[in-house]
This record gives sequence, structure tokens and C-alpha cells, in this order.
Amino acid sequence: MVTAAVVAAMRSVSHRARRSAFTRPCANRLSARGTKPVRDKHARLLELTRRRQLTRWPAYRCIGDYHEGVYECEFVSPYTKSACNTDAELMVLLQDWSCDAVLSGPLLPERLALGHDPSRRTNQRLRDLLRQHFGLRLEQVYATNVFPFVKVGPMSASIPRRDLERAAREFALPQMEIVGPGLAVCLGKAAFNAVAVAAGRRPTKSLADAIASPFEIGRTQVWCQAHTGQQGTNYRNRNGVDRVTGDWARMASAHNRHMTPVAPYAR
Repeated sequence: MVTAAVVAAMRSVSHRARRSAFTRPCANRLSARGTKPVRDKHARLLELTRRRQLTRWPAYRCIGDYHEGVYECEFVSPYTKSACNTDAELMVLLQDWSCDAVLSGPLLPERLALGHDPSRRTNQRLRDLLRQHFGLRLEQVYATNVFPFVKVGPMSASIPRRDLERAAREFALPQMEIVGPGLAVCLGKAAFNAVAVAAGRRPTKSLADAIASPFEIGRTQVWCQAHTGQQGTNYRNRNGVDRVTGDWARMASAHNRHMTPVAPYAR
């Protein structure tokens, strides 16, 4: 059982972590780009977070509705706690952060501290793919969710396309514009199509079409990859063919042609 004192203590730790995330230097600047000052980026992202906190959409709940608000944070998505490099060359966009069924259950300390569950295969595989194809750790990129609210039901519950597209317009694209990555990777067709439609493009009909249809928003190349969860990976790799590895390799190769060489990350 989690007492009020424990919740308060965990909230205090989470608050200190958030403050340090917004004040410490970026973990890794992948290229010397002429971007806006980091402090300005932080301020603009914080304004976007405040907009999310003050917004309620019918049929959805908010991050702060659970366990006396302990999951609330100073990011549009809590996932950014572990991937908050605002000067990152690579940005990851997952579909949505969690669901009512999960957040209404017992308090999850690791999800609170890190913004995600590191034991879930979705997050483990994402880390592996980033390291394998880009030589990056999760904390070296900027990661968020296209949909910043909480759906009712289990994680498998769907979100209507119109709601994903609206969220992409109001929250995902503004984050992309502020961070200014060279590459934005959308995990799953739904997340990719939401971003594409919000950017004025037509949605793709299949995951294969989405993966084969990268496009640009300013200097940012927007790519789709299969969701890194077990279901998304199995679907892409059906019939025993490892397509995911090839998909990421092609994306990395295409992006590397546009990158300025940089020094390896210092441990």
C-alpha cells in the first residue's frame, strides 16, 4: 500500500529530477546547428506543457488525475523525462503514454521516475534500435507521445484518428518545430499518419506504405517505423522475415547522407 507520505516523497524526487532536466546542459549536441538558445527552447516547451495541463478533452483523462497528481510533470509527455535532449538530432514520437486501466492501478515507481517502464519490451527494443543504428542512448534523443492525454480502457484501446490528428497539430508538431531535429521517427502507422495529416499530407493505407513514405517538415525528415512493442514488431516481421532491422538500417543510411560528421559520444 502506498501511503500519502510515500506519494509526497516520490513527488518531491520527481520534481527535483524535472528541475535538473530543464537546467542541466544537453547530454549530447549531435551537430553544431544554428538553433535557438537552449533556454528559449525550454521556455517554449514549458509553455506547451502548461497548455496541456490546462486542457481537458471530452472522453479522456489527464496525467494529473491519478494518485494525487504524482504523475504530472513539466513535459508534454512524461516519456520525455528519460529523453529530454532539446538539441537532439533525432526525435522519437510514440502514439500515447498510458491508459486509465494502468494508471488507476498501483503506483508505478519506475514509470514515475523515468516516464516509462524500462522492463517493457517496447522500451527495451527502442533502446536497442537506437544504439544499433545510430549509436545513441535514449537520453541522447528527444522522445514524446503524439497524444498527451489518457485514454479510457486498456493499453490496447484505440484512439479515434481525428483525435490523434488534432493532438499532432496542437502538441506534436509544435514540439518538433521547437526541438528542430534532423530526423523524427514515428512508431506505428497511427502516429505517423497523425503527424502527416497535421502537416497537410494524405494518410497512408498500410504500415508498409508508411515506412516507404518519409517526408520533410522544414529540415526534419519524418519517418515511420513499426511500433517497437511485440505486436507491432511481430506484424512487421511476419512469416519469419526480419524487416524491422532493414527498415531502420535504410532510414539511418538515408539520414546519414544529410548529417554533418560528429565526434562519438563520450561516456
